[in-house]
Amino acid sequence: MRYPFWRLGVFIVAAIWPLLWLYQAWASALGPDPGKVLVDRLGLGTLIFLLITLSMTPLQKLTGWAGWIAVRRQLGLWCFAYVVLHLSAYAVFILGLDWSQLGVELRKRPYIIVGSLGFLGLLALAVTSNRFSQRRLGSRWKKLHRLVYLILGLGLLHMLWIVRADLKEWAIYASIGALLLLLRVPPVTRRIPRLMVKKPSSATKA
Repeated sequence: MRYPFWRLGVFIVAAIWPLLWLYQAWASALGPDPGKVLVDRLGLGTLIFLLITLSMTPLQKLTGWAGWIAVRRQLGLWCFAYVVLHLSAYAVFILGLDWSQLGVELRKRPYIIVGSLGFLGLLALAVTSNRFSQRRLGSRWKKLHRLVYLILGLGLLHMLWIVRADLKEWAIYASIGALLLLLRVPPVTRRIPRLMVKKPSSATKA
């Protein structure tokens, strides 16, 4: 396995946040409604890990370091793990595991439907993220994994619907997402490697 310490570092950083938040909830450090705070933080963590995952390819092109790509799959799986925790926390702390309330919640908060669609997309990507699926699906694998762009849009819409009163934080994540999508436009992608090409010095020219 290449870059074992780099992979381990990514694993530790990704795993530590839910554990820290659970400890804060246990220590009554998340305010009067720790369950809702956990749901919100895990949802935001999902979006952040999705953006970080999407940034790996541009970073590799900019720096030429293959370590970014080496952890891309791991980061994508952490994104899925966070959304599973997000939904689990919602079921426990918001619904109280009372599934009869889900229909009421969907009518009152239709953004839950948008989030659920994003979850299904992440589920499809997580299930097919292995090499067996790559060989099995062939060229269709890349087409399937382009769902990540739609999932990003759904995630941003989900967040926008929730934080309508304060758009400053949402605008930051939306801008980062827009930039990462722009970097995948072919004319822009072709120019990325040139950013790291050093111009020959005058001494070299001489």
